Amino acid sequence: MNFPHIAYGTPRKLPKAKRLEGRVVVLDVAFASEAGGVSFDKVTRKFIDGLGDRLAMWVDHHDHALHPEYDADPRFVLATKAQHGACPEMITPALVERAGPIDTICCHIDFDGLCSAAKWIRGGEEPYPGADADARAIDTRIGTPSDVAATIDRALRARHRDDGLKGIIIRFLVTGADDRGLYAEIEKAAEGLKRMEAESRRLAGEYRFVGDVAVVDARDRKGPYDKTLLLLIGQERAPISVVYDESAVTAAAQFDSGIDLLAILGLSGGMPTRVSVSPKELEATLEALQNRAKSEPTGS
Repeated sequence: MNFPHIAYGTPRKLPKAKRLEGRVVVLDVAFASEAGGVSFDKVTRKFIDGLGDRLAMWVDHHDHALHPEYDADPRFVLATKAQHGACPEMITPALVERAGPIDTICCHIDFDGLCSAAKWIRGGEEPYPGADADARAIDTRIGTPSDVAATIDRALRARHRDDGLKGIIIRFLVTGADDRGLYAEIEKAAEGLKRMEAESRRLAGEYRFVGDVAVVDARDRKGPYDKTLLLLIGQERAPISVVYDESAVTAAAQFDSGIDLLAILGLSGGMPTRVSVSPKELEATLEALQNRAKSEPTGS
């Protein structure tokens, strides 16, 4: 099978279109929201316009108010998180065939994104039986992923800036997830999460409550921490958890909670149950979350 060039992107930061080879497919990268000093026009639309006719397809499952703008363009296969809990399940052999030959995949940097890339390279076939379900379990944090998927997820959370590791993971998945040498590298990377988890659990002892929101200040930390774990611990204690440090304020709720953080905070796109904004918006964020609680009907 042909192995295309791989590029990595996030809603806030996409590669320069002119640096990507040939025809490009974008997988699991949400349209930029208005949070954190970025915008759809400055990031997403600029990237789309920069690729022009070289954009073969964009497949994503994150909510955004501007999805309808692309309904008439068959290159855009866009869904909401409620419709598809993860992106790989959207990628089918028919979709890959419809896109035609591609030269570059630009994918998100988590398990969901890398699994999407691997599945695309495999012509729409799962890297291993149950990979789609694993991606859904990891991306929604509902259910239990397989040991292989959990190890990959841990490795990525421990070394999220390591593009070399991402390449190893994609190759491992593309070749059927049975190469013990590649998996040993992934396991080694996953071991690095243990120290981060320990720091997250220490920080969790500092959670305070603002109404029904669990809030923790992660600026006074003793080393790297795992934000996902820290948010999940907060969600065990309150409907919404908020973690803030010098780089971002992140609010999260359980995937099946029915809480729409985008609507509460007046944002245009992203995940309804996990939102990041700039540190200067901390007080406004907490106020909006409290006002939401005050406006909800009380039980009888």
